[in-house]
Amino acid sequence: MRVIVSLLLFFSFFSFASSKQILVVTELSPPHQTLVNGEVSGSGTAFIRDIFKAAGLSPDIHMYPWARAYKLATTVDNTFIYSLARTPEREAKFHWIGAPVGHFELGFISLSSRSDISISTTEDAKKYKIAMQRNDFATDTLSKIGFEVVLTSDIKKSYALLLANKVDLIVDDKNFMVKMVEYLGYEKNHLSFLYKVDELTINAYLAANINTDLKYIKALNEAYFEVVKTTPLPYDI
Repeated sequence: MRVIVSLLLFFSFFSFASSKQILVVTELSPPHQTLVNGEVSGSGTAFIRDIFKAAGLSPDIHMYPWARAYKLATTVDNTFIYSLARTPEREAKFHWIGAPVGHFELGFISLSSRSDISISTTEDAKKYKIAMQRNDFATDTLSKIGFEVVLTSDIKKSYALLLANKVDLIVDDKNFMVKMVEYLGYEKNHLSFLYKVDELTINAYLAANINTDLKYIKALNEAYFEVVKTTPLPYDI
């Protein structure tokens, strides 16, 4: 009987611990979000893991194309996403954890060999073919001011189209551009950052589906502010 009780206690504890594992989604964005031997890693991911650890929660982190990651975060309860640009349109769709974990200053990027491309204003870019990600705040912002773009499911595919010279431009942060092009096996001067778009400067967060259990939100908010006391933010702020 004692053995049976012990086993029941063990499985009850195991079930409780397993229930704490939380789905967290992100996209490829080196050096902060990378995939190494099938595991999501990178400096930004390590920071997110520290927050969950401090909250006593176990994150089940998966990397997806951005469109899929965003859909999961908006439709599946108790799902977290990072690093998500905080916009007025998204404000009520998510719980926002702590303070910003990142900062984006996005702009137009082209192949360095494309001397025919010249951009002095945001409007100048409208005459070029641009690849951008579905459900990305930059795509939504530029679409509102009349841009027509080639939609992709994630940033890697946008880069692939640019590197294959199938589009003229993509949109990314200058610092992320350097790391991404190296991650893809090219020299960092293979691409050029042409023009920063002021409307695409924004902070990014760890966020949660709006129907996430509030006990997780509370625990992670408290954990965030504990972690940043001793751990510097990995993203540029």
